[in-house]
Amino acid sequence: MKIVIAPDSFKESLSAPEVASAVEKGFRQVLPEAEYVKVPMSDGGEGLVEALANATDGQIIEKQVTGPLGDPVQGFFGISGDGKTAVIEMAAASGLHLVSQNKQNPLMTTSRGTGELILEALDHGVEHMIIGLGGSATNDGGVGMLQALGVQLLDTDGRNIGDGGGVLSQLANIDISQLDRRLAEVKLDIACDVSNPLLGPQGASSVFGPQKGATPEMVQTLEGNLTHFSDVIERDLGKRVAHVAGAGAAGGLGAAFIAFLPSTLKKGIEIVMEACHLEEHVKEADLVITGEGKIDSQTAYGKVPAGVADIAKKYEVPVIGIAGSLSEGHEAVHEHGIDALFSSVPGVITIEEALGNAPENIQRTSKNIASVIKIFLQ
Repeated sequence: MKIVIAPDSFKESLSAPEVASAVEKGFRQVLPEAEYVKVPMSDGGEGLVEALANATDGQIIEKQVTGPLGDPVQGFFGISGDGKTAVIEMAAASGLHLVSQNKQNPLMTTSRGTGELILEALDHGVEHMIIGLGGSATNDGGVGMLQALGVQLLDTDGRNIGDGGGVLSQLANIDISQLDRRLAEVKLDIACDVSNPLLGPQGASSVFGPQKGATPEMVQTLEGNLTHFSDVIERDLGKRVAHVAGAGAAGGLGAAFIAFLPSTLKKGIEIVMEACHLEEHVKEADLVITGEGKIDSQTAYGKVPAGVADIAKKYEVPVIGIAGSLSEGHEAVHEHGIDALFSSVPGVITIEEALGNAPENIQRTSKNIASVIKIFLQ
């Protein structure tokens, strides 16, 4: 019996590899002779680097870069086992978690550190980059990243504008002549799970700005500045980015990739499944186990369990989902190919207990599932 274990992380509790190991331990207690293939997953956000480094026998490299407020932070990125692919979570350098709540200010926060991680990856000679856009602290349209990569964003005096979404109003001209030429030789896949445009009521500033500390007045300023940025991009580069789906991701970082770099925006789960060769593992499996911390009505829309189930159903392989909690609307995932769902939480407990005991809870739940399966194998 071949069992593929392909979960996402359980947020604030366990990484995807840790979840996969707990599931395997539980199953092995009952079905020790089965073949287990662990393929930790990510939807392109937190855990992307670890999932792909783990799946390819790669490594994680730490690098000090510029943080969202300009201070040094310890960032990181992954290199695949064959050395050809770099995996970057922009949040590792420019994430909201790197800014204390009382200092959140998207007029000032910069994506420069993300560009510095990309440069470091280029120095390792990679041919392919996968970059996840989730969890940003920024609303700068990606100008910090672009400046780190060599783009000149100039004011009327011919000087580079500073950092943050608040300075975009000073932009007069764009000069890409010094953009790092190595980028033209690298395949760039951008993991982007939102379809928000750069501008408008569903755009970067209006939807995501308040989550990053923007007041209503700041949102107005940021919207105007990104509008100006979009106009200069169209004039100087001939690219229209204002209303492209995904351009508003990560405070407009999506727009920067679309306009300045030879990149492709894809759903994060699709990039990860392809990079991990999930389909090759699943097509010969007898059972697939997936899961995430909370399964609810949103799980069906681009989350790991639904993506894994879509692959499994192509080959008529049954799928079982394990979650820390099954919340309102979780039944919707049955329509997307998950045959059975189990909560790993043993009863009414505090959130601290649920997070702290997650490995034991997942292992016990997996053992119970395996016990039921064994009944039908006898």
